[in-house]
Amino acid sequence: MGTEIPTSPEISEALLLPESNKTATATAVSVQDEHVPEWKEQITIRGLVVSALLGTLFCIITHKLNLTVGIIPSLNVAAGLLGFFFVKSWTGLMSKLGFEVKPFTKQENTVIQTCVVACYGLAFSGGFGSYLIAMDEKTYKLIGEDYPGNHAEDVINPGLWWMIGFLFVVSFLGLFSLVPLRKVMVLDYKLTYPSGTATAMLINSFHTNSGAELAGNQVKCLGKYLSLSLVWSCFKWFFSGVGDACGFDNFPTLGLTLFKNTFYFDFSPTYVGCGLICPHIVNCSVLLGAIISWGFLWPFVSQHAGDWYPADLGSNDFKGLYGYKVFIAIAIILGDGLYNLVKIIAVTVKELCSNSSRHLNLPVVTNVVDDEASEILLVKKKRDEVFLKDRIPLGFAVSGYVGLAAISTATIPLIFPPLKWYFVLCSYFIAPALAFCNSYGTGLTDWSLASTYGKIGLFIIASVVGTDGGVIAGLAACGVMMSIVSTAADLMQDFKTGYLTLSSAKSMFVSQLVGTAMGCIIAPLTFYLFWSAFDIGDPNGPYKAPYAVIFREMAILGIEGFAELPKHCLALCYGFFVAALIVNLLRDITPPKISQFIPIPMAMAVPFYIGAYFAIDMFVGTVILFVWERINRKDAEDFAGAVASGLICGDGIWTIPSAILSILRINPPICMYFKPALAS
Repeated sequence: MGTEIPTSPEISEALLLPESNKTATATAVSVQDEHVPEWKEQITIRGLVVSALLGTLFCIITHKLNLTVGIIPSLNVAAGLLGFFFVKSWTGLMSKLGFEVKPFTKQENTVIQTCVVACYGLAFSGGFGSYLIAMDEKTYKLIGEDYPGNHAEDVINPGLWWMIGFLFVVSFLGLFSLVPLRKVMVLDYKLTYPSGTATAMLINSFHTNSGAELAGNQVKCLGKYLSLSLVWSCFKWFFSGVGDACGFDNFPTLGLTLFKNTFYFDFSPTYVGCGLICPHIVNCSVLLGAIISWGFLWPFVSQHAGDWYPADLGSNDFKGLYGYKVFIAIAIILGDGLYNLVKIIAVTVKELCSNSSRHLNLPVVTNVVDDEASEILLVKKKRDEVFLKDRIPLGFAVSGYVGLAAISTATIPLIFPPLKWYFVLCSYFIAPALAFCNSYGTGLTDWSLASTYGKIGLFIIASVVGTDGGVIAGLAACGVMMSIVSTAADLMQDFKTGYLTLSSAKSMFVSQLVGTAMGCIIAPLTFYLFWSAFDIGDPNGPYKAPYAVIFREMAILGIEGFAELPKHCLALCYGFFVAALIVNLLRDITPPKISQFIPIPMAMAVPFYIGAYFAIDMFVGTVILFVWERINRKDAEDFAGAVASGLICGDGIWTIPSAILSILRINPPICMYFKPALAS
């Protein structure tokens, strides 16, 4: 799985509350008088159709990012904005034609957004760029048929039907695991869930007069940049020729010497858009990782070819430079992931203890509140009433989890024979506790550690099963664990959004179920489009699937340990693992004015293996945003997300005709290629 970039954790529910007595009174009155549709009315046919269309588009975008660089920015804002645009356009058209249409409410907008996020979330957590594709024959051969622990028996190539079946039996359990705790998480603990809160702010603003006008302008902006991105991607295709050395994707913008070390701008609207969405520190961390690895470390290691490793090895041989790239990236990822896992568990335990302490020591004095506070309490009361009105029975949640766990326990060993039923059953016994930890941590920090929990399951199961099927068993166990903890955190995030938009908890749950069902079909179908049209997993091509190699190597490490590593590779791995821990510790113990400039190790690790080119693109995006913020911060805040979403969506849409042309064996007519000038 790739690295999903969260939104800023500084957004809080307080931002949704009024700022003065006058606005407080107006807001409280409007909220108290607001008609809230029944939960069934919040889920509409038009909403589900829009959700399926947007879910398909976002699955394609997520697959493209996952199979190229593995960094996935949050697309929640784009989902809410495009959902608003499509339904508003539909209702406007029907009204002009004289048809009577139901009004478009913020509750319906919330349901669409929830459904879309649940759908494309499976393209991210379903393992199409990580644990599932790590099982395929190409990844097996890339690591080496004679590599210790890498066996031909541990190969399962992607298949449409088994992938759909696997997602159906594992993706719904997380939704049932924490449903009984929705009141505890949202109302009692008052967890922030920054992304959910930010999405609620966005949707609430759409359904006001001024907010609707701004949303209209944002949609126009998104449409303009989507069109530009689509046209540019089409134009680039004509010069990309046959093979992987042609076109703008291989343009030596910084010179041929730096181009050899992957330092070049490849004119990708997707990566520039990612740079506009991701925080500045993420983009700068990626660039710093590229400079450290491709600017200094790999040239230094290459100078020792013939001493540290045989000089005549292929560029993708794990006993050579390629091994350093993969294992050092793994060391940084594990160091960062384990640090944050321990940190969030500690924070969770501390907060749970402090919450228990507060409940045991309730004050007996009644405080006098002013008008503003009383109006805010009225708003909160209304939200509480709506949130608690449509209950989801405890028996339904428990029986749903038990029934799905039984089906999954019986089915998964049929898909992955090395993963025995008792391993699956044990996973489902401990999964709710891990799902709670992850959901609670996400509510506090907006950072889901689903992939870290998955990697822990991967190591444990792979080491227990051993050489006889341990790789497949570990990768499959990783998928089981990741699916549960990821969907549980997403559901709680959506409950928070629904609470703040006066949406029914039942409609949120049902829309998650529907979105997940859509994702179980759409995510494999869209992945298979990529699989059929492009050379997935080619380390020299555009779709490298970088995390496939990393996840398979993690499974092999769980079985074999550090066998056959190049000279000094293990020492370098230890060094970077410790460095990741230290950097994270410095980020936590230093004051915010200093820590905001300390890089993020997880983001730094990505270019170590992939290359520096996408870091240049993302840095261009962050420079554009930085300058824009200095010129007009309000415009940047209002439209940067729309511009980024347009760039990403336009490039993503072009993937569909590009894939069709590739399937039909229609090649680009021109190969634009660069080489050194001949000496005179």
